[in-house]
Amino acid sequence: MSTTRLIGLLLLVGGIVLLLISLSADMIGLGRDPGFGYQQMGGTLVGAVAAIIGGLLYRRG
Repeated sequence: MSTTRLIGLLLLVGGIVLLLISLSADMIGLGRDPGFGYQQMGGTLVGAVAAIIGGLLYRRG
């Protein structure tokens, strides 16, 4: 496996995990506020971007 594919796979998996944890933070007891806060929004955005970039790198590599 090439380095580009490996980095892409790690970004893809890490991004998806961060995205899912951010979206479900209130349900699993990590959220501080009952609503969707700025930290959850940031984690969701960073996770989605990392997953997209990782998918593109994996596909390209």
